[in-house]
Amino acid sequence: MGKGRCARRYSCLSWMPTFETQMSPMAPYHIRQYQDSDHKTVVDLFTKGMEEYIPHTFHHMLLLPRTLLLLLGVPLAVVLMSGSWLLAVVCVFFLLLLLRLLARQPWKEYVEKCLQTDMADITKSYLNTHGACFWVAESGGQVVGTVGGLPVKDPPLGKKQLQLFHLSVSSQHRRQGIAKALVRTVLQFARDQGYSDIVLDTSTLRPGAVTLYSSMGFQRTGQYFLSVFWRLAGICFIQLNYSFPSA
Repeated sequence: MGKGRCARRYSCLSWMPTFETQMSPMAPYHIRQYQDSDHKTVVDLFTKGMEEYIPHTFHHMLLLPRTLLLLLGVPLAVVLMSGSWLLAVVCVFFLLLLLRLLARQPWKEYVEKCLQTDMADITKSYLNTHGACFWVAESGGQVVGTVGGLPVKDPPLGKKQLQLFHLSVSSQHRRQGIAKALVRTVLQFARDQGYSDIVLDTSTLRPGAVTLYSSMGFQRTGQYFLSVFWRLAGICFIQLNYSFPSA
């Protein structure tokens, strides 16, 4: 990746590196700065990426001991009280439907929140914001990956931190090094802009993402439950940090 430099007071629009290009016949791609014409594709890619976590969340919840106890205990109680196995089967069906809806709702809410905030106008939120930027990976003339970075508003004393957001690669273009190339782009940008650290949050539903970040030098700094729902679902969020060597 090239090492474009700029004065740190400038925004992403002033940062002009040589973006990474991979020209393998198997999966050629090019990373470039986001353009307004990319908006619909980027939103679709982001939305589909988040929706992939719905079945993962559902399957994770199904394997919880408390869920198995619920799925066995409630139908058994129905049989003992009513003597109807048919009613017990209907009860299981509705419990599974409820679990599916519960697994879906937080991801849908997250997508709606993002589409009303930073992703409503990506140029304004990222490209026109001091110390921020947004990139896409393009392959075959199509946007197949995204990543963004925003400055942390209240970093620890003596720190200047960039937060990584919306790393996503289409399902058809994974395992081709695109996600790693997008993260390297963020690392280069943060280094050139004088950031001391890059921080991000991800969930335990994304072990592949945690492995990727760890392989690139990110360190785990903590974990938390975003809400009561996530605590009950047994899904925690992991905080990761990449620190640049002090000058």
